[in-house]
Amino acid sequence: MGNLTWGRRENPAVYGTWPENEKGEPEAPALLLHDYLSDQELDMTRTMLESFGIATVCRYPNDGQFGTVIMGRAQGGVDVFVPETQLEDAQNILSAPAEEQATEEE
Repeated sequence: MGNLTWGRRENPAVYGTWPENEKGEPEAPALLLHDYLSDQELDMTRTMLESFGIATVCRYPNDGQFGTVIMGRAQGGVDVFVPETQLEDAQNILSAPAEEQATEEE
């Protein structure tokens, strides 16, 4: 992957949040997951990571975003990338068990 130039068109806002290396270039992206997520599941995943300060870029490797328009999800799946220095943090966030919120009755 090396650089992040392929994400500029798909998600131009990422350049404001994506970390830079010591040369001032965007840090290399690392593949966090390849999955067959619906748009809603993908939005929740990205929003959760971004709430922890982890920028994300997505790529639809086979049919592009065309599948999401026709079928509601990309039939070839979606690749979610994060900065390589934040990969472990992102993996830990996604694998953490959900916390139950206390109800007012308790």
